[in-house]
Amino acid sequence: MEFVYNLIVILHFIGLASLVGGFIVQISNSEKGVNAAMFHGALTQLVTGLILVGMVEGGAVDDELNMTKISVKLVIVLVVTVLAVTGRKKAPPQTALWGAIGALSIANIFIAVLWS
Repeated sequence: MEFVYNLIVILHFIGLASLVGGFIVQISNSEKGVNAAMFHGALTQLVTGLILVGMVEGGAVDDELNMTKISVKLVIVLVVTVLAVTGRKKAPPQTALWGAIGALSIANIFIAVLWS
C-alpha cells in the first residue's frame, strides 16, 4: 500500500506543478486568467490531497497527520478550486483572480513545507 500512497503523492506534486506552472507562465502576459493547467492542477491537488488523507486516516499507511495543518490546507485548496472553476467561465483578463489563485497556491506550499 506504501507504493500506491507514493504514486498518489507523485500525482499530488504533478497537480502542484500544473497549478503553479500555469500561474507562472502568465506573469509576462497582459491577458492574465485561469488557464487549463491551473484549473486541472487545482482539481488534481484537491482530489489527491483527499485521497492521501483518507489513506493515512484509514490505516493504509503508517503516518501521523497534523489535522489543523491539513484543515488549513484543505480550506485554501477549496478556495483555489472554486476560483479556478469560476475563472474558467469568464474571459480574460482576470488579473485579480489569477493573482489570488497564485498567491494562495504558493501560500499552501509554504504551509506544507514550513508548518511542522
